[in-house]
Order: sequence, then structure tokens, then C-alpha cells
Amino acid sequence: MFQPRRKPQTGFGTALSMFELIYHSIVRSVRKTHNNAFMAIFMNMLQVVVFVLAFYVMFSVLGLRGAAIRGDFLIYIMTGIFLYLTHSKSLGAVVGSEGPASPMMQHAPMNTIISICSAALGALYVQVLSLFVILFVYHVAFTPLEIDDPFGAFGMLVLAWFTGVALGLVLLAIKPWFPTAVSIFSTIYQRANMIASGKMFVANTLPGFMLAMFDWNPLFHAIDQSRGFAFINYNPRYSSWEYAFWVGVVLVMIGLMGEFYTRRHASISWSARR
Repeated sequence: MFQPRRKPQTGFGTALSMFELIYHSIVRSVRKTHNNAFMAIFMNMLQVVVFVLAFYVMFSVLGLRGAAIRGDFLIYIMTGIFLYLTHSKSLGAVVGSEGPASPMMQHAPMNTIISICSAALGALYVQVLSLFVILFVYHVAFTPLEIDDPFGAFGMLVLAWFTGVALGLVLLAIKPWFPTAVSIFSTIYQRANMIASGKMFVANTLPGFMLAMFDWNPLFHAIDQSRGFAFINYNPRYSSWEYAFWVGVVLVMIGLMGEFYTRRHASISWSARR
């Protein structure tokens, strides 16, 4: 009843207010895993390092290094690991973001779009920061980096993030209706991408019957294209970044329509019934 009257804002003022809310929500999402933001980022870096070392040892023990692209073997592994983790982390962050029935939505400026944007951008921020720190340490402490087209390779990282956000948006729209099914599917999809993403092999070396098992996956295309940008002597013939981009656009459109429908029908009592 006794509330200060809100002054009408211009479009620019509204955009600034939204960006401020997204910024604070990003900080909150980054600090979810640990009270200390530096420790949260360090834990993510440690996970990436463990993944890279595990695959490096596995390839060395199994004698698969000869099947890799000529060039820096660790860059070959990183182009797969970084894109896979970015895709999986962004998907998990968007699926786990605040839904329309969350208590956070009771605060007037907050809405689901801000929650989704902050979760997606928070995941991208942590992954990009981890990427640059790890590559800087590798460049300084071990051997100088040689990436043929660093901007193109980074673009494929952003594309892997975009497709993860797009699929996460679709799952987020379905989640209030089928929470258990979405949780199971999300887990299975992320585990299946350990192989289906193609980070363990090169697409140009696959026979046709095996290529058909992987070319449905937009992450497979992003990883193969990133290796084409990273290595001067590799030209990906069986993948296309346009395919991954348009799949992401279609999933974003479907996810936004589904999220709009769910937001209008969601009820806070759903969680009590389930």
C-alpha cells in the first residue's frame, strides 16, 4: 500500500537495470559451488586439468597418439576436453537455473530470462577464464602454443556453449512437467557425450558407417571444426559449424516457446505434489 511510486524508465535505463541484475545473478551462480569465488573457479580448473591428464595418459598407454593430428598432442586433447566441458556445464547450468515457481521469482525485478542468462553467462565466464589460465600456464611453463586460427577456435568454443544453452533451455521448459525424466535424460546425455562428442578421435579418419553414428551431434561438429582452426594441417571434411549453429537456433526457439508456455501455467504447488 505504502510503496514508492516507480518512475518510468527509458529503454536504455531498463536495459541497464537488467544488465545489473544479470551481473549480480552471475556472481551468485558462480559462487554456488563454493563461498569463495576464487575457489569455485579453481575447482573448475582442477577438473579440466584432471580430464586432460586422464586422456593424455589413456592415449599414451593405449598407443593412440599416432591416430591424432600432427602437431601439439596436448592441444588436440584440449580442443576436445574444453568444448565438451563447456557444452556440458552450460547445459547443466541452464537446466539447474531458477524456474518460474522458484522463491527467487517472488522478487519483482527477477524473472526467468534473467535467471537463464545469468546461469548461461556464468558457466561461459568460468570456462573461458579456466581456458585462458590453463593455456597461459602451458605456454609459459612447458612449450609455446601454436594455434593456426585462435579466433576461429574460440568461436567453436562459443558455439559449443551456445548449443549447450539451447538444449538446456528446452529441458528447462520441460522440467516442471517431467522433472525426473529431464534429470535422467540430462545425465545420460552428458555421459553419452564422453564418446558421442568425438573428442577422442578425428572425424576424417572415421568410416562412413561410424560417421553416421556421430554426425547428428552438434558438439561433434563443433569439436571437429575447432581442430580445423587449431591445426594448419587438418581440414575437416565431414563436419560443418553451420549445422551446429542452426540446430542451436532451432532449439533456442523451441525452448523459448516452451518456457513461455510453462511460465504461464507453472504453479508453486507442483513441487509439493511431486
